[in-house]
Amino acid sequence: MKQLLTAAACVASLLASTHTAALDVNTVMTKPLPDYPGREATMIVVSYLPGDKEMPHRHDAHALLYVFEGSIIMQVKGQAAVTLKAGDSYYEGPKDVHVVGKNASDTAPARFVVVLLKKKGAPILTPIQSK
Repeated sequence: MKQLLTAAACVASLLASTHTAALDVNTVMTKPLPDYPGREATMIVVSYLPGDKEMPHRHDAHALLYVFEGSIIMQVKGQAAVTLKAGDSYYEGPKDVHVVGKNASDTAPARFVVVLLKKKGAPILTPIQSK
């Protein structure tokens, strides 16, 4: 339990350094994947306040996203930005660089869940320095 709380604190710290507003990120679960040695699944819920946006980052994981409230804009390097609304899903691969992640609204919140399939103990995200 102590390791899980420490990991959650590290994630919150990383996320705090990679966004422009007070994003609310909650780790719901981290579970080892015995059929895939050295791998784990982590589920997080992200809440964007109106106008929230993230700084560029990558996940070094397969990231499966599902929007359950509001509308968000997502973009990975080399692809067009997409606007997702409640009920929509999105995928980012382990080598994708997440260049846009933001609330599509300046007046309404947005919430989504992300399931990350990653190396055991790896961080949920790695900030990317702008050039």
